Amino acid sequence: MSRLQAEHLYKVFGRRPEDAVGKLEGGASREDLRTEGTTAAVIDASIEVDEGQIFVVMGLSGSGKSTLLRMLNGLLEPTAGTVRIDGQDLTSLSDKDLRKVRSEKISMVFQHFALFPHRSVLENAAYGLEVQGIPRAERNKRATEALELTGLKGWEKSWPDELSGGMQQRVGLARALATNADLLLMDESFSALDPLIRRDMQDQLLELQKTLKKTIVFITHDLNEAMRLGDKIAVMRDGRIVQIGSAEDILVRPATDYVASFIQDVDRTRVLTAGAVMDEVGTVLGTTTPDGKELSTAAEFRAAAPAVVGIDTPLAELFTPCSASTVPVAVTDEQGTLVGAVPVARLLAVLGEPAAQDQAPDVPVQATAAKGKVIAGA
Repeated sequence: MSRLQAEHLYKVFGRRPEDAVGKLEGGASREDLRTEGTTAAVIDASIEVDEGQIFVVMGLSGSGKSTLLRMLNGLLEPTAGTVRIDGQDLTSLSDKDLRKVRSEKISMVFQHFALFPHRSVLENAAYGLEVQGIPRAERNKRATEALELTGLKGWEKSWPDELSGGMQQRVGLARALATNADLLLMDESFSALDPLIRRDMQDQLLELQKTLKKTIVFITHDLNEAMRLGDKIAVMRDGRIVQIGSAEDILVRPATDYVASFIQDVDRTRVLTAGAVMDEVGTVLGTTTPDGKELSTAAEFRAAAPAVVGIDTPLAELFTPCSASTVPVAVTDEQGTLVGAVPVARLLAVLGEPAAQDQAPDVPVQATAAKGKVIAGA
């Protein structure tokens, strides 16, 4: 079920923005408008974010990703287009109703922590609840629970300047979680952290998501972060969304030359997983071994396979077993049930050089409930 929908969003700054939208719809470029003193920050952007999904918007500086985020929570009014949360059109609300939606349904986690230096860790975590008018006892209880979730139990009475950068960002995350908002918006939330702490925060978010199943829009300029966190990823360039898909879609089938160049340095063997590229179980049963034996059952296939791996096993770990046998490597889900297999031909094809859409190899990426996730370390 879709929790958030944005349709044909435009944000234009400068003179006669509505006229500029008409020109863009008529084929004018961002550069054409810039010569007229007008800046098109977001151009015809549409996204749909499902409940419980981490939707990552990725792009370089100036691509329009942060402007898009600010339209999603109503901080910026779109020049054209609509934003809906649970079917409610934010662009049609009064200022009072919009503030109510923002305080109750949307939480933000910022890049630079945005903590109040004169408030304790607990008071910072409870701030959103204070804005909502929640009684002190209740907001302290919920803030304490959120701090515990983010690994800050025992730090409630500390001051922000007593915390490391990573801990301060955990307070910001706890503040967002304490409100129990349906939608969590994260704007470059981890980019100010050093690499080790950043990875730790990514781990924290993914672990929390297993339990809380929040609907999250995460903004980043870091490709590896996008690949690690995103259930779905939108790539932006010059105000436009140029591709939306899973990490596997973008790595295997980049839609444009720009996307292909963007991902060319990614180590695909450590990003793609067995579950992302496997043949489904229905297509591998019936495989014949070199001695002519037909593997017609899951038990027979597993016994003959050179290795049995989980759906989240990185492709880098499949080369040795794939090279040792003509039988594909067996892939199982978290319950140990056979869900597919990776033959050596599929492994080599997926690892071929990424190409633009009109040149992409015909290598389908499986879209099953058992599909593997991308992992860290790209």
